[in-house]
Formats: sequence, C-alpha cells, structure tokens
Amino acid sequence: MLDNIRMAFASLWANKMRALLTMLGIIIGIGSVIAIVTVGDSLSGSLTDSLQSFGVGNITVSLQQKSESGSAGGAVRMFSMAQPSEEDLITDAMLEEYSAAYGENIYAISLESSLGAGTVGGGEDTATVQVTGVNAQYADANELDLLCGRFVKDSDGERQLAVVSDLACQTLFGRADASVLGQSFQVTVGGKLLTFYVAGVYEYDDSGYFSMTGEDPVTEMYISLAAAQKLGEADEGFQNFTVVAASGTDTAAFLEKTEAFFSSFYTRNESWTVTATSMESLIEEMTSMLNTVKLAISAIAAISLLVGGIGVMNIMLVSITERTREIGTRKALGARRSDIRLQFITEAVVICLVGGALGVALGVGLGSVGASLLGYAAKPSPSAILVAVGFSMAIGVFFGYYPANKAAKLDPIDALRYE
Repeated sequence: MLDNIRMAFASLWANKMRALLTMLGIIIGIGSVIAIVTVGDSLSGSLTDSLQSFGVGNITVSLQQKSESGSAGGAVRMFSMAQPSEEDLITDAMLEEYSAAYGENIYAISLESSLGAGTVGGGEDTATVQVTGVNAQYADANELDLLCGRFVKDSDGERQLAVVSDLACQTLFGRADASVLGQSFQVTVGGKLLTFYVAGVYEYDDSGYFSMTGEDPVTEMYISLAAAQKLGEADEGFQNFTVVAASGTDTAAFLEKTEAFFSSFYTRNESWTVTATSMESLIEEMTSMLNTVKLAISAIAAISLLVGGIGVMNIMLVSITERTREIGTRKALGARRSDIRLQFITEAVVICLVGGALGVALGVGLGSVGASLLGYAAKPSPSAILVAVGFSMAIGVFFGYYPANKAAKLDPIDALRYE
C-alpha cells in the first residue's frame, strides 16, 4: 500500500499541471460547500446568540383572531385590523388563576401597556422616550439594571412616578445619580404635557439597533400600569404578556400548558382566542430554514464534484493508456489483477484527497472572509470538513474503479506489444 501511495504521488509530481487541472473540479466543489456551510453556521450561530439574549425561555401569550371556522389565524381574517373589546382582553383574574395553578413554573410575568413615544426636555436638549406602563415583575423579567432609586411598584397605583434611563437623566438634569430622585420633569405624549417624578434610574443597554446605526436612541420610560391605563384611557386588561419560565422548567411543555390554560377561557368567544409562542420555537424554525437554504445551495455547488469526478476518471483512463507497457511489465513479473487494480484506485484516491484538502483550505478561507464581511465570527464546521474528506475518498474509489479494473484486465502480452 505504501508503495502504491508513493507511486501515486510520484505520478502527480511528474504531471503537476495536468493533476492540478484534474483536481480543479474537486477543489471548487468542496471549497464552495465548505464556504457556504461556514457562512451559514456563522450566521445561524450569531443570530441564535442574539435571540437568546432576549430570553430564549420566555413565553409570549397574546390574543389572536379566530377564523370563521373557529381556529386561530385563519385566512378569512388574516389581514383584518379589528381590535378586541374590553370583554375579549386577558384579565387580572385570569392571570391570578394562572399564577396559582403554575406558580412553581413561573419566574416572573411581565405586563405592559404603551402610551407611545414622548419628548422630554426643552430647547436643543431633548430626548425621545417610549412611555410604557409596566408591573413590578417587569424589571426581573427583563433584567433591568437599576443605578439608583427603585422600580415601579404595583402599589404605586395612579401616581405619576417614572423610572428613566441614565441617558434621559443626562438630558434632563445633566447627571444620572441619586440626586435626581424625586425631581419632577415634563414629557409630551400624544399632544399632552404631563408631569412625572423620578423614582429610579436604570442603565441603558447600548447594544441595540440604534447604537449600531449611530442614531440617537429612544429609551424606555417606565410608569405603573394603573397610571398608563388612566392617562391613555385604556381598557382594563391585556392583549399580550410575557412569562419567564422558572429555572429547570421544560419550556416546550409549559408553553403548551399555558396556551391550553388561557384558550379554555375563549372557547365560547367567536372572534378571539389565545396563542403562546417562545423564542426557543422561533430559533428552531429559523435554524431549520437556514439549514434548508444551506442544503439547497450546497447541493447546487456539489454538482462541480460530479464534474470533478468525471475529470478524475478521464485522466485515469489517459494514464492507463500511457502506461500500458508498464502494466504489461508488472503483470509479466507476477503482479496480480488485484495489485494493478489497487494501484490505480490508490492513485485516483490520492488525486481526490489532495484536491479535497486544497478545497477544504479554500472553503475555510472564503467562508471566514465571507463571515467577517457580514460582521459575524467565522465558525468552520468540523463535521462538514470530515464529510468533505470522506466524500473525496468516495469519489476517488467510485470514479477510479472503472479505469483501475480496465487496467487490471489487460492481457500482459498485448500490453507489452502496445506502442
């Protein structure tokens, strides 16, 4: 076997340009597949990491319109913009019953009611805030980092207390420390000028969209739910809320239980029902879609592997023709058919393995460059590299067998007479 491998490399070295052209299809095919898989895995990994930072175990429960057949999300009302009435909303009583039934699976329930965007400050020193009414558990569910003061409490009722970001505090007061607690400020929301008092200051997370685009960030300003519902003249109840599952909870199973629990309140509601989704299910769907796209593009790129394999077969047939007298000499000296067959199969495998190795190097390089240009960390796939190397060997055996078998069947006398 070692002699066969040495002979194969000697043959490649003796015809370097011809060998390189023969391997070109293998190099391009494997390089393309590895590059596509590397970029796809990098994109998938980075998006998954980003989505997980938003809470992979969080369950979002929301109202959804029924179709005329009674199922959620039907085609009949898919594009309608109807709003639920107060009787359709998820109530505090439902939430209390839910908490009592599944308290051991719940870390926090996040409720919110938006008043819309508002402007704080005056003159050139203004900042845009999103005024949102929230419950006390919102801070735990969203991992807010308070710098000073306290978060809103459910017992605050309709008092106009606010928790603002350190950026908004800098705009309003020129500082973001404990000295601003209790200070009043005005915010314009929906054409109304409202006065609030600072109850707490939280640290703004600058890893979001606005930081990446360089635009001025719109920070959240949190007030109590009761105050938001009064100021916005909103109905009592919620169209959606978020549940943070407790540690150790099977999110998928708990999601189904949550959906079944709230859907039971809407069995007689002809227009609305409740659905539950999680970031985990969205990540699985996204990963599945990316894998499908990777597979489809890789299959197209792999066509060049077939072309490369045909090239290997072609060059092996040429090589056999050129070395017919050598084959006759070896057979005359006692070489068996299996020895001749193994020699040429080994040569074909070596050609494909060398091409595969060059293709892997090219693919990893192109994939890393592509991932970097997209702004993601390159993640070459070890499994894809192993498959590529194995596939190279398979191509060598498959496309090398026919020429090798043809060489093995040559009659030694006819081969020695060949000119």
